[in-house]
Amino acid sequence: MSKSYTPGLKILEKISIKKERILPIKGKVHVNLGDSVDANSIVASTMIPGNVHMVNVANQLNIDSDQVLDCMLCSVDENIKKNQIIARSKGLFGFFKSEVKSPFDGTIGNISDVTGQVIISEKPYPIEVDAYIPGKINDVIEKEGVIVSSHGMFIQGIIGIGGEKKGYIKTINNEEIDSDENINDKIIIMKLNLTYEFYMKINKLGVQGVVCGAIDYNTLTKILKKPLGVAITGMEETTTIIITEGFGKITMADRTYQLLHKNNEKFASINGATQIRAGVVRPEIFIASDINSESFQFFDEDSLAISVGSKVRIIREPYFGEIGKVVELPSELVKIETETMSRVAKIEFKNGNKEIIPRANLEVILSD
Repeated sequence: MSKSYTPGLKILEKISIKKERILPIKGKVHVNLGDSVDANSIVASTMIPGNVHMVNVANQLNIDSDQVLDCMLCSVDENIKKNQIIARSKGLFGFFKSEVKSPFDGTIGNISDVTGQVIISEKPYPIEVDAYIPGKINDVIEKEGVIVSSHGMFIQGIIGIGGEKKGYIKTINNEEIDSDENINDKIIIMKLNLTYEFYMKINKLGVQGVVCGAIDYNTLTKILKKPLGVAITGMEETTTIIITEGFGKITMADRTYQLLHKNNEKFASINGATQIRAGVVRPEIFIASDINSESFQFFDEDSLAISVGSKVRIIREPYFGEIGKVVELPSELVKIETETMSRVAKIEFKNGNKEIIPRANLEVILSD
């Protein structure tokens, strides 16, 4: 049977997953192989070096570069405070001395008698990586991080913004939120599209995130205060938003909503990071399960193989967001509208219409 591998959109109630939790630079791992962790457990940490600044001591003291060492009041690797005097000239007959003060807290990195400059490094700042999902440590990567394994419900959206958040699921009808309700630890699930007015309301209430069926592109632009780019999202300083269906006025798929509603009030981990090009990254919702994991299947890349009968979503215009079923996978190349030869699939939509779509424009929707 003809098959093709595509980006996959997963909607799975019972799945075993693994998550890499890696430091940006080498540091210290705080857990051991087999340890149980919750989502907020710190599994690794490191110190990121601070910014480096050059202070031209020779110029400020009006001396030659080879005289700088004699005028320094601090030595290499010494910690210094903002406005601390780090160098002083000899002056004239003990008078008219000039001084150089540190512009910030930091550490003397180097003193050059060639350039007359002193390198000062700002204080390093700590970076901590948490487990993100509750589970067990499946592997330890020395000085770099860990791999956490867990099992539960895993749903991917089509696009999102904002980074990793954790909180308790709260499903709502329409836009019903009590302004007096304490929901700062909640992840709002709504079947309809997200409006700008409702976003501003829940943002002020401090929710951790919102998962919705769709959003208007202009609304997303207002939230971001700029058009959405093509690079990876996830670094935005905003309430995390995960869109399950697409742009416009589209309700969340019943299967997706019912799975989330079934887990109302349960703890969830979400991440809005999205990347379509150069390696697919999808926004995600994960809710750990306390059911025996023997009944859960581990996801692997073979699950992304599409064949006749596969449920797929179109990820580019003119049918962006449409869902259909693969009815034929021609083995030969076909000339498409751009005049290029491409491998295609014949897709049957819900209304019965059939269209020829390039396979590169498809993603598999996995559901159990």
